[in-house]
Amino acid sequence: MLSGCGLLSGPAALQQDNPQGMSITSPEFGQGVPIPHQYTCYGAGETPPLDWSGAPAGTKTLALVMDDAAAPISPYIYWIVFNISPATRDIQAGRLPPGAQVAHNSKGTVGYSPPCPAHGHTYRFTIYALGAPLRLKGGASLTAAWTAIAQRVLARGRLQAAVDP
Repeated sequence: MLSGCGLLSGPAALQQDNPQGMSITSPEFGQGVPIPHQYTCYGAGETPPLDWSGAPAGTKTLALVMDDAAAPISPYIYWIVFNISPATRDIQAGRLPPGAQVAHNSKGTVGYSPPCPAHGHTYRFTIYALGAPLRLKGGASLTAAWTAIAQRVLARGRLQAAVDP
């Protein structure tokens, strides 16, 4: 539905590599190291720990999106966190940074929807540096949050990781 109306396949800032690249990593997983089950439906389903750096000057806020671009409804959004302070450099497992807000995901719930693949999938964690805060409340719709992020992107970084069922 969203990709059909152009929102998720939309702005070039969300699709192309930005020359002002950021870095995002996890102390628990990464290239060649699968996401541990505690961050999936096979375990506790808690939010994973992530660290980032490289936000450019002029960053007013950060946003984090976790998706699966290979899902049948592509991309499938598992998590959108927005209005993260630009001074924040990480998200701890099972916690949100102070003041951060979450939006609806593709499942239709607010917050993190732990991945639950029947076969191997690759998930993308993308951190966005934004030039203005999102004027949305926590629990915003996926479409509203995604559109607002797309309109304010200064830079981004991406981490890709798989889940072994």
